[in-house]
Amino acid sequence: MRLLAYFSLFIFYFSLKMITFAATMAQIAVTYDSIMKELKEHQFKPVYYLMGDEPYYIDKISDWIAENVLQPEERDFNQTILFGSDVNASQIVDAAKRYPMMAERQVVIVKEAQNIKNTEPLEKYFKQPMPSTILVMCHKNGKIDGRKVGYTKAIREAGVLFESKKLYERELPGFIERYLKAREASIDPKSTQMIADAIGADLSRLTGELDKVLLSLPKDDKRVTPQVVEDQIGVSKDYNAFELRDAIVNRNVLKANQIIKYFDENPKAGGLYALLPLLFNYFQNLMVAHYCPQKNNQEALAKWLDMKNTWGTRDYLTGMQNYSGMKVLQIISKMREIDAKSKGLDNPNTPAGELMKELLFFILH
Repeated sequence: MRLLAYFSLFIFYFSLKMITFAATMAQIAVTYDSIMKELKEHQFKPVYYLMGDEPYYIDKISDWIAENVLQPEERDFNQTILFGSDVNASQIVDAAKRYPMMAERQVVIVKEAQNIKNTEPLEKYFKQPMPSTILVMCHKNGKIDGRKVGYTKAIREAGVLFESKKLYERELPGFIERYLKAREASIDPKSTQMIADAIGADLSRLTGELDKVLLSLPKDDKRVTPQVVEDQIGVSKDYNAFELRDAIVNRNVLKANQIIKYFDENPKAGGLYALLPLLFNYFQNLMVAHYCPQKNNQEALAKWLDMKNTWGTRDYLTGMQNYSGMKVLQIISKMREIDAKSKGLDNPNTPAGELMKELLFFILH
């Protein structure tokens, strides 16, 4: 009997763990793509709380809901746009509790939700939301205070809690490739890096520039090349961070110095803050490449570096010939020093351009 009791207790404990795990996985699985998939399948939730430092995804989701959930003739009476700086939580709840007029549902979109102070009425509403209302809360430039555990829990139980995070610089090339591929266009690695370096992580601006590039392409040739990038975005195909990286990899001192000089004379074309992450990522991977058991085998090296194909391994094969493991270690250390100096540590006066030249000289000599 005691054994049976222990076994029953174990089954209960295991089931509880599995439920907790499933709930955690459900939270982890909330992405922009998963939300858009459900929306397009008309699987609507009563609450969408969209928060984070990247406004692009927040705007994309809320705009889709505003433009597609209701028919045009239904929107006059059943779609409400509110601003968190103009209304309080009780007014939002009053709007959300209204019944739709001559429609299956109503949509209430609250912009600037980060400005709402007292969220208690909203928390109560989230515990019993109106099934005929889709309430969209757009909370930009931050997220819910971590101390509001009950508020966050109520949102998750009512619908969708989504955090829109800023992309890291290293994630931009992948975003650019996916964005263009979805629009049946292709792009080479050099052009990808040129755009990423020139525009940066502002996704609204980045997608705007990509759309401009797409419009310039002929219908029978949807390839984005360095020349197209130069013509449409204004980034030099010969003097950019990608070309500088290539010159450094090949230890081409003349070309590297020409590009640095160009950057010095044209600050908008490139600079230390765009250059450091790009070079640090390369030399960090080059250090890893030096430890590959079959470093001269392209397929083995690609697998060792977790690369999708062998094309990119050529830079690392060349780099290992031009930079010993000890030199790479010294370069990484120097980059950390330059990064600290660029932020004012032990450096009261040296401008970024001079720091960039200092780093280049150290790498190439």
